[in-house]
Amino acid sequence: MPDTVQTLVARLQQRFADKLSACRAAHGEVTVELPRAYLLSVCRTLRDEPEFAFEQLIDLCGVDYLHYGQGTHGEIGLIAEDVIEFPEYPEQHWQGPRFAVVYHLLSVQQNQRLRLKVFLDDDMPVTDSVVDIWAAANWFEREAFDLFGILFEGHPDLRRILTDYGFIGHPMRKDFPLIGQVEMRYDADKQRVVYEPVSIEPRVLVPRVIRRDHRYVVGTVNDKAASDGNS
Repeated sequence: MPDTVQTLVARLQQRFADKLSACRAAHGEVTVELPRAYLLSVCRTLRDEPEFAFEQLIDLCGVDYLHYGQGTHGEIGLIAEDVIEFPEYPEQHWQGPRFAVVYHLLSVQQNQRLRLKVFLDDDMPVTDSVVDIWAAANWFEREAFDLFGILFEGHPDLRRILTDYGFIGHPMRKDFPLIGQVEMRYDADKQRVVYEPVSIEPRVLVPRVIRRDHRYVVGTVNDKAASDGNS
């Protein structure tokens, strides 16, 4: 692990010792988890204090952990004969809150990146807007609201940004049907576009398949060929 990553972890733990739920580094990246109550104060400190200087918000997104590690997503099903089980990679079933907001920060001065993660309530996912800290958060927060139903208190104009006017539901939630709720068509008699309940039948759209790969499966044809060549 690079020294700069270890240094950043040490600085974060020292500066925010009583505010962080977790602070860890993996694969050269630092991730911080913190309660919603400390989000704004921590973000302002990360932006303003020279030892951090995270002046740019690169990305902000919502996450839904509803079916995390369970092998199904809405109407996406599993085809048993196409799935290979690997005992050394057991599926992890999520036990924490359902929703989270993830922030990716960049410090040009320090040449460092940082990921912040805030977990939210399951029934009413609400957190504070960081638009006043990083103006770039404006459309990112609107997107997370539109697709995940996450509310950002203090946002100057929290409207949908990707879905149509009058759209009901949040498409990226894992309880939202992949075929949608309604479909649209042009009505020649009314001379306008009309919305009707979706008419297609639910079906498996993208079966989750773990392909046979010589990197993970022991005793493959390639292994046998290699052993035969050495004999």
